[in-house]
Amino acid sequence: MNTSSQFLFLSLISIWFISLTAFAATTIHPDEKKALEVIAKSLGKKDWNFDIDPCSNKPNWVTPTIPNVVENNVICNCSVAGDNFCHVVEINLKGQNLQGTLPSELNRLRYLQVMYVIPKLSLISKFTILLNLFYIFNHLYLYIILHDKLLLSLYYSDLARNNLKGPIPKEWGSLTNIYKFALLGNQLTGSIPVEIANLSALQILELFNNQFSGNLPPGLGHLTQIQILRLSSNKFTGELPATFAKLTTLQEFRIEDNQFSGKIPNFIQNWTSINKLMIQGSGLSGPIPSGISLLTNLTDLRISDLNGSEYSHLPQLNNMKSLNRLILRNCNINGTLPENLRTITTLKHLDLGFNNLSGTIPRTYADMNGLKYIFLTGNLLTGPVPSWRKNVSVDLSYNNFSISQGSQICKDENVNLFSPSWGRNDTGTVSCLSLKCPKPANSLYINCGGKQAIVDGKSYDGDSDLPGPARFHANPTGNWAYSTTGVFVESNQLGDTYSPKNITKLTMVDAELYTNARASPTSLTYYGFCLANGSYIVNLHFAEIMIPDDQTYGSLGRRVFDIYLQGKPVQKDFNIAKEAGGVGKKVIKQFKDIIVSSNTLEIRLYWAGKGTQSLPNKSIYGPLISAISVESSDSQPGSISADSSPDSITAGAVVGILVAATILILSF
Repeated sequence: MNTSSQFLFLSLISIWFISLTAFAATTIHPDEKKALEVIAKSLGKKDWNFDIDPCSNKPNWVTPTIPNVVENNVICNCSVAGDNFCHVVEINLKGQNLQGTLPSELNRLRYLQVMYVIPKLSLISKFTILLNLFYIFNHLYLYIILHDKLLLSLYYSDLARNNLKGPIPKEWGSLTNIYKFALLGNQLTGSIPVEIANLSALQILELFNNQFSGNLPPGLGHLTQIQILRLSSNKFTGELPATFAKLTTLQEFRIEDNQFSGKIPNFIQNWTSINKLMIQGSGLSGPIPSGISLLTNLTDLRISDLNGSEYSHLPQLNNMKSLNRLILRNCNINGTLPENLRTITTLKHLDLGFNNLSGTIPRTYADMNGLKYIFLTGNLLTGPVPSWRKNVSVDLSYNNFSISQGSQICKDENVNLFSPSWGRNDTGTVSCLSLKCPKPANSLYINCGGKQAIVDGKSYDGDSDLPGPARFHANPTGNWAYSTTGVFVESNQLGDTYSPKNITKLTMVDAELYTNARASPTSLTYYGFCLANGSYIVNLHFAEIMIPDDQTYGSLGRRVFDIYLQGKPVQKDFNIAKEAGGVGKKVIKQFKDIIVSSNTLEIRLYWAGKGTQSLPNKSIYGPLISAISVESSDSQPGSISADSSPDSITAGAVVGILVAATILILSF
C-alpha cells in the first residue's frame, strides 16, 4: 500500500471514529430506566444506583467480572440510528445471591434484541484494531464483510447462580430475538412455559440446578437453532417429547438427576451435531439405543443408572474418533469388552462399571496411551489382570479375576483389585492383603477421613490415608479397609474433595468425628474384617460439611446417594442435610440385625447420578461419611452371645429369673 492510500484510509477511519464520539447518545431512555427500577425490585437487586445513569458504564452498573463466578453488568447500545437515547441490550447478574423472583417486566426493555460486539470495546481499542488491519489494503473488504456478521450479536440474559424463586414468566415468550437464557443455580419452580417455544432465535437454555417440574413442552422441539439444552437437577417428569427428534442443531444435552419416564428414545440418533450427551440418574430406562453409534461427533458421553432390567450390549463406539470421556455405568450392559475401543486414540476416561460384562480384559486396553482413568468396577470379568502404565488409575474391584497371593499386581497403588470374595476365608489369611485374624472382634470404630479419637469411651481408628480415583487401602493397625472408585470429572480439586474438611459451624459435643470426612464421586466402600459371625448394629455417622449454611447460591447444593450393607440396598436417595435438618448437623443412621456370616462386613455408599453436581462448586457430590461404629448385637442384654451354646443362659435371662423369683417370694 502506497503513502497516499494509507492516508486515504486513515482519514476514513478518523471520520468514522469522530462520528462515533460526536453523535452517540449518552443517556438511557426514560421508559427503560423505569423498567429497570421495577426489575431491580422484583429480583431483589438493591445495589443499582438510579442516581447514576444505567448506561454510564459506572459502578454498580458495570463492575469487574470474575470469569464463571460473578458478573454484574448492564450493557447498553447508544448508537441506534435516528435515536437520541441509549437502550439496554444485555443484563448479566451472575453469582449475585439475589433473593427475589424473575421479572415479567423484562419485555419492557424493547431493545433487548441485538447488541453490538464492537461497542463493548473502548473507542481507543476499536480504533487500534482497525488501524492495524487497514494497513493490509487487500484484506480490508474481507474484514468488513466478515465482521459485519459479527457486529450483531443476539441479546442474552444471565441470572445464573443466585437464589431466585418462583416460575419463569410467560411474558418472556415475547423476547423473540433472545439467544440465551442462563437461569442455573436458583430455586425456580413450576413448569417451563409453553411460550418459551416462541423464542425462535434461542440457542442456549440453561435451567439446571433448580426445582422445575412437570413435563417438557413439546414446543421446545421447534427451537430450530437450539445448541445447548441443560435441564439437569430438577424434577421434570414424563417422557422426552417426540418433537425433540427435530433438534438436529443440538451440541449439548444434559438431563441428569430428574424423574423422567420411558426409555431413552431412538430419535437421539438424529442429533448428529451433538458433542456432549449426559443422561445420568434421569429416570429413563434402557436399553441404550444402537443408533447412538451414529453420533460420531461426540466428545463426552455419559449415561448411567438406567431404570428397568432390560439388558443390552455395548453400542458400536469405534467411529467416535473424538471421544474423550465415555461413561456407561450401571446400564444393564452384558457381553464382553470390545477390542475396537483401542481405535479411539482421544479417549482419556473410560467407565463401564456396575454392569454385567464378562470375559477377559483385552490386552489392548493396557496399551492405550491416552487413557488416564479406567473403571470396570462391579462386573463379571475373569482371567488374568494386565500390567498397567504408571500414570493410569484403574479400578477392577468387584470382579472375579485370577490373582494369587503375593502377586506383583497387588503392589500397584493405582490399581484397585479388591473383591469381597477375598474376605470369605473365615479368620485365615485374606488373599492379596496378607491379613491375619488371630481372634474375631465384635466391634469396629472408624473416624472416616480424620484422626484417632476417643468418643464416649470408645476408640475410633484414624483414617488419614490419601485417597485417589481407584484406591484400596487396608488399615495397618486394624482389621478394616476402604475402597474408592471414580473421579470428579469436571473438577481439578481432587485432593481436597476426596478428604473434605468442614466449612460449617459444628456444635455437636462429638465434633471431632465430623470435622473431617471421607468422600468419593462414585462408590465408597468400607470393609470390616475378622468380625465374629453373628448379628450386628451398624451406626453410620453423617454431617454435611461441604455446603454452606447461608443465603448464597452455594447453599442450594444437594448431596444424594444410596446406602448398601452386605451388598443389599438399605436406603435409596439419602440426603444428609435433609435428614439431619440442615448442614453442619449430624445424623446417625442405625441399621439393626445386620448379619455377618463370613467374618466380613461391607458398607458401600454409591452415587446414582442424583443431586446437584456443581453447587457450591463442581466437586461437591457423591457419597460422604464421617464415622462408622459397629457393635455386635449378640452381646446386648437379652440376646444370645455368638460364642454361647443354645442351651446357655445369658446374663439378661439370669436377671429376669431373679426378678421374677423376688416378686414371687414377696407375694407370699
